[in-house]
Amino acid sequence: MASSRKSPRSNTLIARVTAILRLHVKRGERLAAGLSGGVDSVVLLDLLLRASKKLRFELAALHVNHQINPAAGRWAAFCRALCRQRGVAFTSVRVKVPRGESLEAAARDARYRVFAALPADHVALAHNLDDQAETVLLQLLRGAGVKGLSAMPTVREQSAERRAHENRLTPAILRPLLEIPRSEIEAYARRRKLAWIEDESNADVYYDRNFLRHRVLPVLAERYPAYRRTLARASRNLAEAAQLLDDLAAADAQLTAGGLAISGLRGLSVPRAKNVIRYFIGLHGVTMPNAARLDESVRQLQSQRAMRTTIDLGEHLLRRHANELRIVARTLSLPGSYRHEWHGENRLRLPELGGTLVLTKCRGSGISLARLAGAPVTVRLRQGGERLQLHTQRPRRSLKNLLQESHIPPWERARLPLLFCGDELVWAAGIGIGCPFQAKPGETSVQP
Repeated sequence: MASSRKSPRSNTLIARVTAILRLHVKRGERLAAGLSGGVDSVVLLDLLLRASKKLRFELAALHVNHQINPAAGRWAAFCRALCRQRGVAFTSVRVKVPRGESLEAAARDARYRVFAALPADHVALAHNLDDQAETVLLQLLRGAGVKGLSAMPTVREQSAERRAHENRLTPAILRPLLEIPRSEIEAYARRRKLAWIEDESNADVYYDRNFLRHRVLPVLAERYPAYRRTLARASRNLAEAAQLLDDLAAADAQLTAGGLAISGLRGLSVPRAKNVIRYFIGLHGVTMPNAARLDESVRQLQSQRAMRTTIDLGEHLLRRHANELRIVARTLSLPGSYRHEWHGENRLRLPELGGTLVLTKCRGSGISLARLAGAPVTVRLRQGGERLQLHTQRPRRSLKNLLQESHIPPWERARLPLLFCGDELVWAAGIGIGCPFQAKPGETSVQP
């Protein structure tokens, strides 16, 4: 066994992976290896463990349990035992995968949400050259554009993600085995006498990827034995074309603080306008609409008569407000009975509304605490008919009109926190404080 570990091929593979890691992983950074228990991920963990001793990065392993296969618990246990044996920190995360048109795509999305939340600098995945070729063919058969056909990059850098009103960096995705054929990975595993799990579902040709792997690609290899590297080269060429389209979109797009200016789309050809919208959606890292939906949205946006545009992006919506397009997270509607009592605390968490109401103690500005003492203070949502007087010299006005004049988008109005004292409206977020509750000079108060 010792002599097998010194084989030239084994050393060649560790040298190639170490060279990739040296380019992207700095000393002391945290790297999480995606560990499914299959041969590819077990080999990746072995290589990373060996490389970490030379490059001095922190290594941990992550197993995502999709809870789809009856053997999923056994796979998680295998991964845990393997990491305990190798002295690698291990985490297992269970996810719920919604049933839909593509179980594989839903499982992938669930995995990447877990990756994005990891406290790590990099997530290393075990995709190999065969996976890349399969992905390019699958995307081609699905009618993907140049971005989809550019398939998987070796490195997808960290990106900023806005979650719960807090900016954070998601880990970079690193694929050190992407230029390595599956046969070489399996040979390495045998030489190193590694143990792994065989997922019986990998033989089920009901799934598109397995059908290509077992029925189509062996035939293709008879005539084109170098198809893996040829398809990988084609995907790199398409990635360059995709970058050029992004550069063009960046020049065409009129980005605003809130989103994308619609007026800038009207002077563009339909292909360039579609390219800008795809670029804008891609900046937010959300699901792309299908071609028919994108075509119809561009037609509406370029029409002077179009008043509203909403494009379904899965967990998000592309919505129009005035002269802007904005990416909006899809949210569940809240009951009209929603209310949250305030008992004088400085911070009132409102998770259903996606944030925290901060009430800072002060004097002479904001809301008079004395005026709030007469009745229970609650946070509620709009019911319709609310009115607010913002200035003593002006009449009370409907909250609906005040919201419209403040240019608050319609989808935000239904979830706007309103502060009530008893049944009197005290304050509306983004609008202001009603005159009867405004603090007088020197009076103890809170500023929401």
